Amino acid sequence: MLQVDELRRFPYPFKGDMYRYSNNSTPLEHACSIEVTSGYLREIGLKRKLLSKYPERCYQSRSHTLQGQWEILEFVSEHLTTYHPDKFMVRKNGNEWTFINKLLREEQSFTFGDETTLPFEPLDFIGRHVQEDMIFMMQRDGDLFLDAGQLCFPANWSLAFNVGMSFKEIHQPIPGFNEEKLDERILKFIMQMEAGDPWWRKNWSLMAGNRLDASIETFDEWGQDRKKVTKENAGEFVHLRVEVQKLFRLPLTNGILFTIHTHLLPLKKLASKREWLEQFTNILAELPSHIAEYKGIVSYRNSVLQYLEERLKERR
Repeated sequence: MLQVDELRRFPYPFKGDMYRYSNNSTPLEHACSIEVTSGYLREIGLKRKLLSKYPERCYQSRSHTLQGQWEILEFVSEHLTTYHPDKFMVRKNGNEWTFINKLLREEQSFTFGDETTLPFEPLDFIGRHVQEDMIFMMQRDGDLFLDAGQLCFPANWSLAFNVGMSFKEIHQPIPGFNEEKLDERILKFIMQMEAGDPWWRKNWSLMAGNRLDASIETFDEWGQDRKKVTKENAGEFVHLRVEVQKLFRLPLTNGILFTIHTHLLPLKKLASKREWLEQFTNILAELPSHIAEYKGIVSYRNSVLQYLEERLKERR
């Protein structure tokens, strides 16, 4: 039953039998920026450990973002108390707030708008209570800029390196994005987003191991795991990594809040669902080399395919 529930809740990202980069965003009907899963306590504990040990790697902000950070704190707090009232509460007396996290048994009183009354900057504070990574992009001069963020579970990128960059600069390393003008189309799409009309998408990769923190700065630690993949261990060792990415236009500052919730599923569990097994085998076999290279799966793609194809033979 637990495995059935896990598969039912897993945000499987594919629709067809091939994959290409695209703007695959769709309207977010359940307009909540935050999801609370059974892994909440473990992931929050890991988040806080990383923030304590690597503060500059996991949190960055520009001084002009404080107003937007307060808007994000209010926005996310409202979602937490609206969609998860049994887990979170906020008491308000004018600008005097008390944020209550029932899961962690924590309370924090502060004066809304006065960062000196919080132990961390507003975005950093509220980010320590949610499983999602959160990126704040501000709009100016006809572009979007990554001006603040809390990023503990990146998929091979660096917040410290990217902070201050424009949307196109951030996505420049993705093969084909610029040549196919996909960066311009997606930027235009986001720039036209309106407050109250959020969107979401799913992004995927494969992960050798089950590490959530796959930052560029720690590549020497987790990158070596790619060499350990074999067709014999791929089922338990390799995971389908899916990011549920949600985009919200903030009405007061006109910025974009980008939340990222990372999910991992071992291939052994994916293979237990025949439809997914067949589809993902086709996708991985057909995946163009430049996409496989960018996603970092070239070195062990054949081992994974051998594992998946053997599971298919068993199901026939």
